[in-house]
Amino acid sequence: MKFHQHASAVCTLLLLAGMTLGCSRPAATTSAAPAEVKPAVATADVPAAQPDPQAAANLPKPDVNGNQVMQYVKDVVAFGPRPPGSPAHTKLEDYILAKLKGVEVEQDKFTAQTPVGSFPMNNIIAKFPGKRDGIIVIAGHYDTLYSQRKNFVGANDGGSSTAVLLELAEQLRGRQLDGYSIWLLWTDGEEAFVKWTDTDSVYGSRQLAQKWQQDGTAKKIKAFILVDMIGDADLDILKDTKSTPWLTDLVYKAASNLGYQSHFYGWETAMDDDHIPFAKIGVPVVDLIDFTYGYNNVFWHTPQDTVDKLSPDSLAITTDVVLETIRLVDTTR
Repeated sequence: MKFHQHASAVCTLLLLAGMTLGCSRPAATTSAAPAEVKPAVATADVPAAQPDPQAAANLPKPDVNGNQVMQYVKDVVAFGPRPPGSPAHTKLEDYILAKLKGVEVEQDKFTAQTPVGSFPMNNIIAKFPGKRDGIIVIAGHYDTLYSQRKNFVGANDGGSSTAVLLELAEQLRGRQLDGYSIWLLWTDGEEAFVKWTDTDSVYGSRQLAQKWQQDGTAKKIKAFILVDMIGDADLDILKDTKSTPWLTDLVYKAASNLGYQSHFYGWETAMDDDHIPFAKIGVPVVDLIDFTYGYNNVFWHTPQDTVDKLSPDSLAITTDVVLETIRLVDTTR
């Protein structure tokens, strides 16, 4: 799923050992060990948050019940492996849509051409209208790895992002938002089918970025916030150097406001993920991802990516920080 960044996690360990071997992927560079550096956060270009009761009054308070988010993860994992084209993938689509009953939903269905054939895919978008002219998109993928389609349930990688979006939908349901509109986006086809390349990855995001660029939606997006692999019990969300700097800083401010800054930006690297197609068309993006999933990322893309490796606290922290980031975008941009 996160392709070359596994190499950068290895490089971090080599740096710790004082070795001088280089990483095989120059796009992924890391800092020193998380325990040895303080977060390198530049905040000069982030406007000070000025509370705006009118803009933030109807946003939910960042105080999410992590056990509820975890229950969503368990529900999702119960379907089994969920690669595009599988019966479990269809069942999960139906589950998401059922949870969104009563909410304005758009389905962006398309056929993706992959190295192993054509697959039906579907980006699911839940829309919560706001009074301000603009959109904040919160995104995460719901598919799992095709190459591990027999034994990979993706509790963290696919399950956690799906669950956080479901919880956000419940938090936003029935609210009249005074700030920007909020769109929750479940992306399909994030995972590579054979090997991560520009054409074998992020199928749903590439499809939707092109569509939104053509119909003018992209110009209305004030922030695109991606969540991915954010349920790890040892939560350590990295600082992605491909994300938009001011939005990256705003996330850290949101985490600091809630007392969660120790879980953010202990190390940094360049991530390829669902945010990249939107960054390429000029949308402000940030990728919230924990890419240290077990020692040396050992659980990533393996059958060991199971619910027992996750924590309700981590799921709640991520969801709360997203809600606080939305409030800061509303009040500072």
